[in-house]
Amino acid sequence: MTKASVIGISRLRIGTDGNGITTLVAFHGCSLRCQYCLNPSCLDPDAKIRRMTPEDVMIELKKDELYYIATNGGVTFGGGEPLLNSQFIKEVLDLGAKEWNVTVESSLNVPRQHLELLLPYIDGYIVDIKDMDSEIYEQYTGKNNEQVKSNLKWLVENGKAKQIICRIPLILGYNDPDSQKNSKNELIQMGLDRFDLFTYTVTKKKREGNKEMTAWEKFRLSMMPGIIADVKFEEE
Repeated sequence: MTKASVIGISRLRIGTDGNGITTLVAFHGCSLRCQYCLNPSCLDPDAKIRRMTPEDVMIELKKDELYYIATNGGVTFGGGEPLLNSQFIKEVLDLGAKEWNVTVESSLNVPRQHLELLLPYIDGYIVDIKDMDSEIYEQYTGKNNEQVKSNLKWLVENGKAKQIICRIPLILGYNDPDSQKNSKNELIQMGLDRFDLFTYTVTKKKREGNKEMTAWEKFRLSMMPGIIADVKFEEE
């Protein structure tokens, strides 16, 4: 029996991850090691994990089916990296999700086979771009972004451009407004036109060992005129 590690199922979400009212299914596990991970529990070996079957997940999703249909909503698969569980997601959706919108929140830094398997099922892609500059991307995530770019091009070639939202963050100490703009322009050249540009809010908890800001981070921030005030470095 197929099982997956799920760190949470969040119901009745509005306007955060897909059309209408959605339920977010968040998986444990990710191939990236982002410096400011927005969901560190997806990598925490001590996180509360539920080992669930596709049937278990569908029972939870069905609770709000009337809301999905009434609001053009549905299910969003996130994490972690949900596409690493593509076979499991397919089995969930095969149990009956034809009237729902299905969205994935993904870095797209996964082997192509996962996208191919789910192509007929997915209505929307929320793609966490980080930065299109290969050096910045690798410094921030620990991996290169060749697979990301290749998968984006493949999705565009397969008619999915209008279904993709590209999230391009301004990341404390790693990129700047110019690189954010360059990323957007590169994506436009690919044929993409839906973007979410924002600034990460960085807390001490998201920084390794709760250390003070490094000299390098301070220098990078000093090179970002007009941005420092927008970066929230919060005590916890």
